[in-house]
Amino acid sequence: MAAPQPDMELQQEQRHHLLSNRADGTNNISPTQKAFRRTYQSTEHLSKLLPTGTVLAFQLLAPIFAKHGHCSNANQMMTGGLVVLCALSCVVLSFTDSFRDEQGKVRYGFATFKGLWVIDGGASLDPNAAVEYKIQFLDFVHATVSAMIFVAIALFDQNVASCFYPIPSEDTKQVLKTLPIAIGVIGSMLFVTFPTTRHGIGFPVSPQ
Repeated sequence: MAAPQPDMELQQEQRHHLLSNRADGTNNISPTQKAFRRTYQSTEHLSKLLPTGTVLAFQLLAPIFAKHGHCSNANQMMTGGLVVLCALSCVVLSFTDSFRDEQGKVRYGFATFKGLWVIDGGASLDPNAAVEYKIQFLDFVHATVSAMIFVAIALFDQNVASCFYPIPSEDTKQVLKTLPIAIGVIGSMLFVTFPTTRHGIGFPVSPQ
């Protein structure tokens, strides 16, 4: 009567294995779906490199302007305008920076070719210190990459994609899947290779 015990243990192990697979949901997910899931997660991480206000504004307004993917010509124009304005916002805010005044308050300004144009209050920056904030070639790189990453995030948005391509062809589907991935990979590599020291509007403030 003790012989069936190994069989019962084997069945329990198989049952545990099946239940763990179901819980993970890996049986029904193809390698392609796994890759795109990782891409969506990486896109969320990339959005943290963009101005917070711009990303939040897009996430709030995109479903409204795109009418949840059921767009008329007017909706397409508004959605396209929203994408362009948000991308321009990413570019402009890449040239902003911040510093702490004598009272420890954070002041913001726009980088210029001579220094920093302070736009926040009447605080001024010492001319010798302002030189450190002047526009550099790296700022143009980050502005371009920020716009690229935002476009990638916009293309990943289902409302925006359905608005402009309600019935996409196979070629269009392939482009919408691969282009944002390529932009995200290139953008993340450039951000890592050429890091910025600016703490502009919509970005984390430097503790110093």
